[in-house]
Amino acid sequence: TNKRLRIQEAFTSTLRSEGFAKTYLFVHPQMKDPLFFEGTYFGCMEYIPPNKTPFSFQSQKNRQEGLELLEQFHLVTSSFESRYRTLIAKGIIVEKWRDRETIFSSNLKTLKYFINEKILAELVDWANWSLNGMETDRSLFVNEPFCILHGDVAHHNFLRDSKGLLHLIDFDLISIGPASLDYLQYANRILPSLDWSFERLSHFSHYQGLLNEKAFLYALAYPADIFREWNRLIREGTYRDQHKYNQIMNLSVGQYYSRKKFIDTLKMLTK
Repeated sequence: TNKRLRIQEAFTSTLRSEGFAKTYLFVHPQMKDPLFFEGTYFGCMEYIPPNKTPFSFQSQKNRQEGLELLEQFHLVTSSFESRYRTLIAKGIIVEKWRDRETIFSSNLKTLKYFINEKILAELVDWANWSLNGMETDRSLFVNEPFCILHGDVAHHNFLRDSKGLLHLIDFDLISIGPASLDYLQYANRILPSLDWSFERLSHFSHYQGLLNEKAFLYALAYPADIFREWNRLIREGTYRDQHKYNQIMNLSVGQYYSRKKFIDTLKMLTK
């Protein structure tokens, strides 16, 4: 919509003026109104020449650098989040994840054709244990200072340019909330590359304080990636896409035992 485009333009402009230069800016051609085509408004943004080697979470250097860039982003957005409170939504995690689990559970009859029932039951148990724990102890997510969250810290939203500088892109899912929500999502994204090792995650300085918070430990157990991808696959009916199918089966089954060991550690730490 035109409103969403205007928010994106304003947000990236504010980011740059407040000192966060590692992203794009929208540019404004000599047009009275933005380009409108087939029901969608289009903006024009700077082109960032990409590096020959794409960014991924496979390397320790990239994982660390991504965290440092995210920290810079939060530091800058915390200084102006109050200006956007009426423009963007507040980040609410428990309710969002409860809805995602409900959709996943409603798809169990279909999911049984792909995944062992014992594994499915375990996934739902992990989700409920996580959500119940988070609802009991929300202190971290309520009392932590707010900033503007990125909301989608997947590897493809970190872009290394041709000079080697790392940029953060795509602010379509920004919201207002505690920085720990972005760090939680980032942990969920990098843990497969860490073989679901709690010890390796704890080596990152950004997580050392958070891993002492029960609410964060409960949240780490929630299988957000598995639920998100299966819900999407079933909604879109893309079962026959072999690449997508292989990826989601690796998440659900291939990493199952490593993930189970990780969650057993979380359960022990929250006793």
